[in-house]
Amino acid sequence: MATGTDQTRARGRLLTASARHSYDPDLDIDWSAPVPDGVPSLPEHRVSLYGTPLWQRLTPEQRIALGTHEWCSITRFGIWFETLLMRMLLRDIYRRDPGSDYVQYALTEIGDETRHSIMFAREVEKLGASQHAPGTGLLRLGALFGAVAPRGPAMFAATLLTEETLDRLQRELMADETLQPLVRMTSRIHVVEEARHVTFARTELARQVAVTSRPTLLRHRQLTAAAAYVVSANLIHPGVYAAVGLDPRRARALARANPYHRETLRWMGKPVTDFLTEVGMIGRPGRALWRRSGFLA
Repeated sequence: MATGTDQTRARGRLLTASARHSYDPDLDIDWSAPVPDGVPSLPEHRVSLYGTPLWQRLTPEQRIALGTHEWCSITRFGIWFETLLMRMLLRDIYRRDPGSDYVQYALTEIGDETRHSIMFAREVEKLGASQHAPGTGLLRLGALFGAVAPRGPAMFAATLLTEETLDRLQRELMADETLQPLVRMTSRIHVVEEARHVTFARTELARQVAVTSRPTLLRHRQLTAAAAYVVSANLIHPGVYAAVGLDPRRARALARANPYHRETLRWMGKPVTDFLTEVGMIGRPGRALWRRSGFLA
């Protein structure tokens, strides 16, 4: 296990990297550039209905539109989670020494997340699909979790769950020259800056698991499994299907059963589920919820 000195040095390196390798979306993205028509926001094989009979009946325009709506839904979910993460981080550091490297890096991460949330909000407005906001139930659940969730492993595990799944998708998007330039650039910015957040969360999670009693760890496992299910169930808002003229209930049921979509969820989740398994955050209780989420085979 890393010593306190090792952790201090690691946080110091993250603070230095944050100062040297941060973007300003206001300057680094040309927000005045038009959104080209007929250019997808997601690769076809990442759209939830890909490969289904319903997909075969969609026109090329409907397929592109569905992908754009799904990407904007995922992005709106990301904004919701980043806001929740900022609340949890602020709650975590409220009584800590502001001069510590831990607090200073947490505040730096909050600054990054603030810029990301603004960037993504502008992106979905620019793409014309900003209507897929989290529902009332998810907002209430987030408010409850942010207010009462215990500090410790579950907080960092839930952070990794969302950040690493979206990071894997965005790495594919930023390298795909057939996609919308705006989607590729916002993905690139997020990938570069989230790499530091992932390093911080992985280091803290491994440290905290090592000093957490087994009964407490079991409770954090269950909370993390519940978070996995909530994430997978809310990435794609049912309104995306209505936006292209489909019956939301039927389309959503087809997407959930679609082997291509389930493979995409497993692919997105593999880096984080491998790590969480390695550090002891996936197991009983909670494995059934992980399987229902689709992130774990």
